Amino acid sequence: MSASASKPTTFGQLPPSRWPGERLGLPNDGAGSVGRVGRRVAALAIDQVLATGAAFWAFDYTFLDYNGFAVSGMFVLLQIVFIPTLGGSIGHRLAGLRVISLTGGRPGVWRPMLRSVLLGFAIPALVWDSDQRGFHDKIAGTVLIRS
Repeated sequence: MSASASKPTTFGQLPPSRWPGERLGLPNDGAGSVGRVGRRVAALAIDQVLATGAAFWAFDYTFLDYNGFAVSGMFVLLQIVFIPTLGGSIGHRLAGLRVISLTGGRPGVWRPMLRSVLLGFAIPALVWDSDQRGFHDKIAGTVLIRS
């Protein structure tokens, strides 16, 4: 068998990367590296608290008449508003993260909208690839990096 016959020809045949984001051209650590789980969970917790507070304020809810759909909708709305304007949600920014497109620039408007709607379904965020990108990021063509 020749050396060229053993080379991968499709993305699914690529060898495992040494660190998350290596295949994307991102550094192993520091600014510009893929945001790791701890920062992501912190950002998610901050964003969830903000979305709950915003839904309680906007719809005059209390914990006794909590509406999960309103909170989820507010979460998605806050993501759609803040990712294009701040480069990440408030939780992302406080956790030292930002969302970029795969080309390295700002994600624009449609990518955060698609990413946020998919994130609202939660399932895409629970399935990651070896670059620690959830399906919501893969489909939207974005990556969450350390700022």
